[in-house]
Amino acid sequence: MRRHSTRSPSGCESDHLRRASIASRARRSPSARSAASSVADVRPPVRTRPAPRHGLARVISKLGIASRTQAARWVAEGRIAVDGRTQHDAERPTDASRERITLDGTPLAAREFTYLALNKPRGYVTTTSDERGRDTVYALLEAAGLPWLAPVGRLDKASEGLLLFTNDTAWAAAVTAPDTHVHKTYHVQVDGLPDDALLARMRAGVDDAGEHLAVESVRELRRGGKHAWLEIVLAEGRNRQIRRILALLDLGVLRLVRVAIGDVALGTLAKGGWRLLEAGEVAALQR
Repeated sequence: MRRHSTRSPSGCESDHLRRASIASRARRSPSARSAASSVADVRPPVRTRPAPRHGLARVISKLGIASRTQAARWVAEGRIAVDGRTQHDAERPTDASRERITLDGTPLAAREFTYLALNKPRGYVTTTSDERGRDTVYALLEAAGLPWLAPVGRLDKASEGLLLFTNDTAWAAAVTAPDTHVHKTYHVQVDGLPDDALLARMRAGVDDAGEHLAVESVRELRRGGKHAWLEIVLAEGRNRQIRRILALLDLGVLRLVRVAIGDVALGTLAKGGWRLLEAGEVAALQR
């Protein structure tokens, strides 16, 4: 007896369609497959951040050529041009990497950086000029033929010792930034003979006008008669910090000498004398 098939016509048609679909996918051209995959790989373009733009006077000062005040004066005098156009706005947004800056027609370019240590004597103020006519620290450098340099931090008129100068504004900012914690060491002659309890109070800190002032460390170096020499280390630089602490503890300051900033020591550098920092000293202060 002949056996009849039980497959329905619709089932045959379904099998035929499935085989045709598989064959169609197999015959799809490589270019079509590539085009399909490229659609899936489309990504938004990467946007590059524009170079930072700062005020014109600040840009000139960062070249290590002049202070920002001096640069602003040049702009006001009409001596500065950007891309050939004379400028009179010291705060004009400027990009030194894309714009040509000139002084009296001469292009300005970054100078080689200089790093210098000075032994500041008492009686000099840490400023470029003084309205009261007092001697400034620049009087000690003016005959040296150095490029323009700015002090890294400062010492008040009555203080003496190590003061750094540079025309590398980024380095100066790194050295003075609070989060770098560059230790500064001072030798201080006080009018009195502090005991251990008083030194402990200096370490714990005192409050003055809403500020908590403390030293990183303090120890007695020597004493004689009614006076003592202390070594005080600061991890931060508040205005007149040591003098304010000692005044609150009823100790007068007879002499205050900064002997080190980080690993850079005053050493035997004569009063009023200066020296260039070694490469290792420059690198160590920037860490």
